Amino acid sequence: MEIAIIAHDGKKAEMVQFLNEHKSILHQKNITLISTGTTGEKVKKAGFQVLKMLSGPLGGDAQIAARVAEGKCNMVIFFRDPLEKHPHEPDVLMLMRLCDLHEVPLATNASSAALFMKAI
Repeated sequence: MEIAIIAHDGKKAEMVQFLNEHKSILHQKNITLISTGTTGEKVKKAGFQVLKMLSGPLGGDAQIAARVAEGKCNMVIFFRDPLEKHPHEPDVLMLMRLCDLHEVPLATNASSAALFMKAI
């Protein structure tokens, strides 16, 4: 199973904390993590193996969206910061649209992502 993890700058620490809290599930189920570049760097420093795409503003969100459309990515966990403006918002909306179109589960906060982890 491939899970994409993405976090806006103000949510990267929360993403690392979330992954640490669910480390046993991620290892038991043999899950492959993919991420946008900067999130991937933080997650890698925390000891997780992750396949890094480009940084979100440089096309990483679009790369993950393509994997969703190709049927390679099975779930997306995207900790969005709703209080900040993001220059790559069109890519974010495209990713969310493709998750809906291809019925790929999309969690945008820790509470919904925790429910997904329990369902795995």
